[in-house]
Amino acid sequence: MPRTFSPDSRLVKAIEPSPNFGERRGVIAPDMLILHYTGMEDPDAALRRLCKKSSEVSAHYLVFEDGRIVQMVPEEKRAWHAGVSSWGGESDINSRSIGIEIANPGHDFGYPKFPKKQIEVVIALCKDIVKRHNIRADRVLAHSDVAPARKQDPGEKFPWAQLHKKGIGHLVPPARTLRRKSFRLGDRGEEIRAAQEMLKAYGYEVSPTGNFDENTRDVVIAFQRHFRPRRIDGILDASTRLTLTKLLSKRPR
Repeated sequence: MPRTFSPDSRLVKAIEPSPNFGERRGVIAPDMLILHYTGMEDPDAALRRLCKKSSEVSAHYLVFEDGRIVQMVPEEKRAWHAGVSSWGGESDINSRSIGIEIANPGHDFGYPKFPKKQIEVVIALCKDIVKRHNIRADRVLAHSDVAPARKQDPGEKFPWAQLHKKGIGHLVPPARTLRRKSFRLGDRGEEIRAAQEMLKAYGYEVSPTGNFDENTRDVVIAFQRHFRPRRIDGILDASTRLTLTKLLSKRPR
């Protein structure tokens, strides 16, 4: 492991090499960008963990609350940030992606809002990465999108709309809540199957069985965290279905 390497972005303030990386598999260059929160009370402890061999985790970047960016793994390498995950039928998300950790204690420690300065820097870093690697808007995703049963980061307080205004990520205005039929865990039917097919078409790992099982609920929650954050309940209501329909219709080609 080299003691250091050249930063991939001019925004990087420091290099802290992590030993936890490998070669990308089956791809020439990354085509996804995955955003995380650290989920630890102490961001310096999070950095130490990401650089500790025994932790077996890493990311390409860590953005501190004051806006400082540390790079830990060169972008050409495969960092270990997504874990067991999938998107669009692909299961080796680490090989396809660049991972950004955002310092935030997360849901287990009060889940505060992301500071303004931190988000400004996250936007700048994302714009830089997306431009250099030509990453499509709908492939800028949350950790919870690619691992809905395990993860909830960066969570519903992450300002996806703010990123979208700056040209990062795919988003549509959430559909308003309507008094129409809703579906939840244990329900069955063709309308559920149709919604599962749409979620799968967008990229989520879900089987269109018509059975509203636990995996479907987890996927709906992940979808709501990202695209309809004002209400996260795992219920497949009209607002969730209409928002999903609109996303698919406006998806980048």
